[in-house]
Amino acid sequence: MNKELRRVSVLVLAMFLALFSSTTVIQVVQQQSLQADSRNVRTLYASFSAERGPIIAGDTTIAMSEASGDEYKYLRVYPEGELYAPVTGYFTLNGENTGIEGSLNDYLSGRANEQFLDQLNAILTGQHPKGAAVEVTVDPVVQQAAWDALGDLKGAIVAIEPSSGRILAMVSKPSYDPNLLAGHSQSEVLANYDALLSDADAPLINRSIRGDLNPPGSTFKLVMTSAALMTGEYTPDSTVPNPSSLQLPGTETTISNQSRGTCGSGSEVTIATALRLSCNIPFAELGAELGYDVIHDQARAFGFEDPELGVPMKVQPSVFPEPESEAQLMLQSFGQGDNRAQPLQMAMVSAAIANDGELMRPNLVERITAPDLSVLQDFEPTVYSQPITSDVAETMTQLMVSNVAAGAASGARIEGVDVAGKTGTAENGDDDPFTLWFTGFAPATDPQVAVAVVLEDGAGRGQSGSGNGIAAPIAKKVMEAVLNR
Repeated sequence: MNKELRRVSVLVLAMFLALFSSTTVIQVVQQQSLQADSRNVRTLYASFSAERGPIIAGDTTIAMSEASGDEYKYLRVYPEGELYAPVTGYFTLNGENTGIEGSLNDYLSGRANEQFLDQLNAILTGQHPKGAAVEVTVDPVVQQAAWDALGDLKGAIVAIEPSSGRILAMVSKPSYDPNLLAGHSQSEVLANYDALLSDADAPLINRSIRGDLNPPGSTFKLVMTSAALMTGEYTPDSTVPNPSSLQLPGTETTISNQSRGTCGSGSEVTIATALRLSCNIPFAELGAELGYDVIHDQARAFGFEDPELGVPMKVQPSVFPEPESEAQLMLQSFGQGDNRAQPLQMAMVSAAIANDGELMRPNLVERITAPDLSVLQDFEPTVYSQPITSDVAETMTQLMVSNVAAGAASGARIEGVDVAGKTGTAENGDDDPFTLWFTGFAPATDPQVAVAVVLEDGAGRGQSGSGNGIAAPIAKKVMEAVLNR
């Protein structure tokens, strides 16, 4: 072979290898991103022409596919749309799917790697392709109880089984009907979407895990107390000064307790009493003593600021940001300032305390089943973190039980049951309505459920409502639904 021929052969081989490599990248490496591209019309038609798998909660089918008789072949239907919208999300034309529909789209559409043989078999036999069924952890009884308890208020509720991390209820209001976004008329779907998007109440936002997060108010005092106890330098009987008002260092801002007086009698107050009466000044002082790093590390151990947290939908991280001053740190230490949280996060705090200090990873998916009923994925409880020791968890439980039995969380009392809880009434500005909170668990001796409730816009009462007066009784109804199953 002469020199020129060898050069041509090498060039042809190099071109072949480049073509082979680029084809492999497109067909294998970029497969999922190309399938997810909204401009991919073939994928769009393929998604709708396949019989998408159902989403099931207990014995209730909350999303299913029905024959449509048009070019898309199947229509997605949500029998109890508004009730389960935060869980299912929606499956729509030329848009980004949300909820379980979006996060588990590959399984529901039958395109997951585990379903390759099913896809191949459907092609060879000429059968209609089918997606896998997704069973969620939501308990229909608890979900309905949470929905009913929230009523017409704007807010969200999350209920978790502390021992496993299973999410038993996820409610967000105002809600929306996913059927409005599942139709096959692109003009109608777009009009419905625009109407929902422009709604001032933002019904498309799943407030249980996302949105414009709210200051957690006094529910954050659970994180603060945990941080103090975990240092080993504090006990529930440790004291801080007990003034009726406190000027924040370097500012003209004066803070007070909700009572506008001291936190009980005496010149000093214990951490236990400050938590039971939900006093702001003692926790502002405690925050200054502990410092940012200690509090921040404790908050992160409970799940704050985790960008990877998913249920499997992505969860917007709660934040305890580094403050610009000691004054800001003191505000954040009783759940104000730039401190922000979503209900799932505060339910996780209670769940960790309830589970002897071990926080299980929250999860919405119980099982994924192929059309032939073989199990593709089965739920396995996994540990997320160990934010506190079992001894600290026991102490925190006792303190939270006192909050409900003889403190600022009395609205969550259940006859014959020891309930552990903490309320919050967070300020949003001089004239803005409060944000009302409750988080806790029951029974305290054998926890079956941890719950968090958030109510926005003062639950319609501006600055006259309280977490104990409105949020705690709502949480009580959710806990009772679990205990009465």
